[in-house]
Amino acid sequence: MSREITADFIVELFERDAKARRRLAELLVSEPEIRLTIISAALREVALKSDIENLRREIRNELDGLRREISDIRKELSELRGRVSRVEAHVDLLIKVFLGFNVPLLVAVIGILLKMIFG
Repeated sequence: MSREITADFIVELFERDAKARRRLAELLVSEPEIRLTIISAALREVALKSDIENLRREIRNELDGLRREISDIRKELSELRGRVSRVEAHVDLLIKVFLGFNVPLLVAVIGILLKMIFG
């Protein structure tokens, strides 16, 4: 019972035999064209210094944008705090005016009612 020799079968054999894999790798690397192809393929996967510098620049730009946005948000928050303070001052004034007008009226109405009852 012989097994058909296929690419899958050959790969399985190399998976089982580490020594044979090393010998195949040495054989492939000794061929200049194959070595160049392997190196070119590997280099496509390696980050170059310029790639890292570009990434750094992009990250800096993003951080600068975030800093500006945070600064704008802080400015808007400060403006909102000022508005809230002014609204609170107006509400306090309205309460004082309301009490200033209504307390005397309430005292007068109570006085009139007391005069009507006891009077």
